[in-house]
Amino acid sequence: MAGNNSLTKAKANKEDEFYTQISDVEKELKHYTKHFKGKHVFCNCDDPEESSFWRYFALNFSRLGLSRLTSTHYKESGESYRLDIYKDVPESEKHKPTFLTLEGSNIELPLGYITDLKEDGDFRSQESIAILQECDIVVTNPPFSLFREFIIQLFDYQKDFLIIGNQNAITYKEIFNYLQSNQMWLGANYGDMAFKVPDHYEPRKTRFWIDDFGQKWRSLGNICWFTNLDFKKRHEDLILYKKYTPDEFPKYDEYDAINVNKVAEIPYDYDGIMGVPITFLNKRSPEQFDLIGIDRYVPDNPHYGKRFTLNNKEVYARILIKRKASK
Repeated sequence: MAGNNSLTKAKANKEDEFYTQISDVEKELKHYTKHFKGKHVFCNCDDPEESSFWRYFALNFSRLGLSRLTSTHYKESGESYRLDIYKDVPESEKHKPTFLTLEGSNIELPLGYITDLKEDGDFRSQESIAILQECDIVVTNPPFSLFREFIIQLFDYQKDFLIIGNQNAITYKEIFNYLQSNQMWLGANYGDMAFKVPDHYEPRKTRFWIDDFGQKWRSLGNICWFTNLDFKKRHEDLILYKKYTPDEFPKYDEYDAINVNKVAEIPYDYDGIMGVPITFLNKRSPEQFDLIGIDRYVPDNPHYGKRFTLNNKEVYARILIKRKASK
């Protein structure tokens, strides 16, 4: 059984090796610079030789005012290592400095300190959890197949975070509970994102290509950021222009809420409960709308666990919202 578990874990990690572009990291991180001053950032799914997260924080270490940067990554065979950059280097680390040269360039990252790990560097390992307990903010692209487990761990240890995930994770019961209770929200950017993938990655029929340098790429159209770090853009109200009519916004067969097919068509004059696409969360202002629930798991759904229907046809995932009363 242990052998089977190891094989399954190794396979999942191989399929989850998506390397974020530094342009996408910079595009999102610019909204949160005030949160990083004096903080210890932990990139716990990031090989420093490959990771754009590590590159971004290492090159902007002083500008952001970080106190420390740590990276660990899963290594399928053999022991992994951690790499640290300190604002004030501890005496115990002064004997083992190193420079890390970015692959394919002459850029050397700031001085770092390598420490061998006894385990494989998995974010669930005891060594990684020990670092997690010490850090202030986690910023990374975690394995998509383990996203639910990753998020739960962050909340278990009460950490601030900014991570990449698949938009469909919104529909997970545990994930939506965090969103509804305003313990986390979506970041500033969402939609299509291209990732580098390793040589062993198997080609796909769509959204896959190999560039002129032989690098394999995979793009996904439903990527978003999940965070509990506040930023100005999330408090901007959604501009509404559509007027409510019963014909255009019918109610569900067995639930007292109207159906809205497009976020842009949310009526400005309807005060009841509305079912909207999950993409609404990319544009939601907490001062404008309350989150009532998600279709399958709203407590008064007469068919709990199933989606709503219109004319006996199931509707795609819907989030239930209600306009806040005007002040």
